[in-house]
Amino acid sequence: MTAFIFINLREVTSVVTNTEKLKSFFTESRRVLMVTKKPGWKEFKMAVKITGIGMILIGTIGLIIRMIGYLTTGS
Repeated sequence: MTAFIFINLREVTSVVTNTEKLKSFFTESRRVLMVTKKPGWKEFKMAVKITGIGMILIGTIGLIIRMIGYLTTGS
């Protein structure tokens, strides 16, 4: 008895392109990681300040919107 194996060329091509995309992704990721550096203390403090200010600003805007909603609807 002979077994026939049917190969769908689209599936094979899809696997090849996905493999190539994955390989390309890892290559690009490695290249980026090799270029990056650890931030200094001054740069780190600035990033923490900017992030904190952004969080406070977004929270304040949310609080104001919530208060306006509460005052207009009463609930």
